[in-house]
Amino acid sequence: MSSDAFVKPSAERALGSGTIALILLLCVSWGFNQIAVKLALPDIPPFLQATIRSAGALPVLLLIARLRGVKLFASDGTLAAGIFAGLMFGFEFVLIYRGLVLTSASRAVVFLYTAPFFVALGSYHFLGERLRTSQWLGLGLSFIGVAIAIGVPQANVDANVLIGDLMIVGGGALWAGTTLLVKASRLVAAPPEKALIYQVALSIPILGLAALISGETISRVPGALAVSVMVYQAVWVVGLTFLLWFVLVKSYSASKLSAFTFFTPLFGVVASYFILHDALTAAFGAAALLVIAGLYLVNRPVSGSTDALLTVTKT
Repeated sequence: MSSDAFVKPSAERALGSGTIALILLLCVSWGFNQIAVKLALPDIPPFLQATIRSAGALPVLLLIARLRGVKLFASDGTLAAGIFAGLMFGFEFVLIYRGLVLTSASRAVVFLYTAPFFVALGSYHFLGERLRTSQWLGLGLSFIGVAIAIGVPQANVDANVLIGDLMIVGGGALWAGTTLLVKASRLVAAPPEKALIYQVALSIPILGLAALISGETISRVPGALAVSVMVYQAVWVVGLTFLLWFVLVKSYSASKLSAFTFFTPLFGVVASYFILHDALTAAFGAAALLVIAGLYLVNRPVSGSTDALLTVTKT
């Protein structure tokens, strides 16, 4: 069966108001996840955090699959694609966490959200989705809005910082690649639990090896705060929100879904303000308007198109 047979139904589905609300909930969760990682860092190094997160999420996903009667070991032709997706998922976080050592968090979050551009390009070349000029402009406006909100560009950028930036961009590209692979392979027809379990399970040894090579250790018993945010990351973020994301990816346009992820760093800035007491700049309001304007352009309906921004549909 060709990849077009897998993706055509999803490309024709409009983003309903309930779907958009769910995407925004995921973005809020992912925006706070960046704060959760920072809160746990004094007790748990980054690669070990990522390893523990995947190891904690795996039983959650297995339980959900069992409750829903998903046959994880049934032969359905997804093994090769699942292994490939798992490798990309694992190395995505290796690049992101290593890049964070070399570059600043503010630069990292902007370069990570180049992912929608990779999704749009991949959707054009591999999935047959066509973006209008106004939609490309919308992606550009949203990215500019994120950059303003985070406060880039920054001065005093050396070669190490640029290498870190490239690693973060690589992580964003792998994130986009995973999204595209799910839509262009037999994984799109597999239960979302199975598609995500491939990735989470394979990421555990990859991230564990990265922690070993980096010499990371936990020198003290983690405190209650570190434990609680690790539970949040494992159970809610990976175990549930990532699963919901793959349900959406299987059902809707990859490029339009990915465009909404521009909200994630904006929510992260707000979370930083309330939890870490980071300052909010006056440019934040303008940045948010740019993001919203960009998303409108990406999702603006045209004559004869079913891709309306707030068209109510049954999902």
